[in-house]
Amino acid sequence: MPDPQLTSSAPPEAFARLFESVHEGVYIGTVSETSALTLSANPFLKLMFGYAAETPQEDVRPFELERFVDPQARDGFVERLRRDGAITDYLLRLRRADRSAMWVEVTAHAEPSADGIRVEALMRDVSERKRLEDQARDLYHQLLQAEKLAALGQTISGVAHELNNPLATILTWAERLAQRSVDEQTKRGLETILSESERAAKIVRNLLTFARKRHTTRAMVNLNQVVRETLALRSYEQRISNINILEALASGLPEVFSDPHQVQQVLLNLIINAEQAMLGAHGRGTLIVRTWHDADRDAVILEVNDDGPGVPDDVQPKIFDPFFTTKEVGKGTGLGLTVAYAIVQEHGGRITVKSEPGRGASFYVELPVGAGPLKPPIARAPERAGKGDVRVGTAALVVEDEVALGAAVAEALADAGFLVDRASDGQEALERLKERPYDLIVCDLKMPRLDGSAFYRELAANDPAMARRVLFVTGDVAGTDAERFLEESGCRWLAKPFRLKDLLRVCREMVE
Repeated sequence: MPDPQLTSSAPPEAFARLFESVHEGVYIGTVSETSALTLSANPFLKLMFGYAAETPQEDVRPFELERFVDPQARDGFVERLRRDGAITDYLLRLRRADRSAMWVEVTAHAEPSADGIRVEALMRDVSERKRLEDQARDLYHQLLQAEKLAALGQTISGVAHELNNPLATILTWAERLAQRSVDEQTKRGLETILSESERAAKIVRNLLTFARKRHTTRAMVNLNQVVRETLALRSYEQRISNINILEALASGLPEVFSDPHQVQQVLLNLIINAEQAMLGAHGRGTLIVRTWHDADRDAVILEVNDDGPGVPDDVQPKIFDPFFTTKEVGKGTGLGLTVAYAIVQEHGGRITVKSEPGRGASFYVELPVGAGPLKPPIARAPERAGKGDVRVGTAALVVEDEVALGAAVAEALADAGFLVDRASDGQEALERLKERPYDLIVCDLKMPRLDGSAFYRELAANDPAMARRVLFVTGDVAGTDAERFLEESGCRWLAKPFRLKDLLRVCREMVE
């Protein structure tokens, strides 16, 4: 005989208590393509959707069309219930009674009925879980982006070193030749060589900006002032291009500890990108620039909003990637937003984008109000107006493994009155120093056999006075071991490619 405890059913009052006390929303009702009818809704379902406890059950309609943030999501939900008859942990974006949005997981059983589909469902609010998942995903993308930049930075360091040496050679020779009496056509050619070489050097510096941390001159900066100055730079272009500017700059905005030139570079990039997007879409546009203070995070927020075509969902995760661009060939390098990303990251901030296709895009730059103490920038002596030669007999040693660059620097120093010797690496330089002392040593950092830092350490150990006469030149400093070495040694240095006048000015200062 069967056990009566196994065959008996629970009394109706037990189900009623469970229905009233369970901490998940319970819904029983009918759902169709155009309407929803509630037969039963437990107290927790009312609480989830923000209804008062005394609200009649029939007024709590979680699957009504207006409850869905995306109306198309409702069509998919109803079709799934009709086709499968059941769903488990189905994720929906629904609205509470106060119209605020939340994420809801639904597990339900459905059967056809005369009014549509009879649905018995358990519902749970998973908004907090979704928020944490989104945070984790954002963190993952940030780490992934940082890894990409670090890997690319190592590659660019080598590329920059190789490019900076020939650029420095070209600039040095062009400057020397420009000082001679030449015909007008030759003079124009030399000026073109100088300007184009500086243009190439600027490209290399832009690459290094996001690949490495660079020396920056930071101070307490009024972000609103930077915004106004940057917009003033674009005012003419915007006026003739039918771009309307709306400023919404918060008063009393706290100052941020930043490099104003780098912040302006970020803002210029965002503004120009927005202008191009709007003009390409409809030949005109409205650009909105906002600032405000987020007191909770103690951050200043800058928003650049346009009414262009927006950024597609599949593009947004890649938009800060190096060399990624949606512009036509020849219209963009794919580095602008990557440089902006690197600058903001270096300032301890964050840059993000929000966009819906066809509704424009908003870029947000968040900068912390406070920052740790930074080392003061290296004071630079004012540039000399005169070009007088050095005293007779002043000896200089040029240590450079690049033959062409070494020759150019040596000849330039000779023109300025130095007696110049050359060495191809640190080992040869030490041998030269055994033969005679020098008033000045111009030395590269990266060299074969014995590099600049190893040469300096051996020199400092044997002749500290001579070590104070070393001027380093290098194309790979910022964010590397070379930067730490230069800071520790206190040696003066110039970044390649340098201008000849800067090299001669520093050399004269050191021997004087």
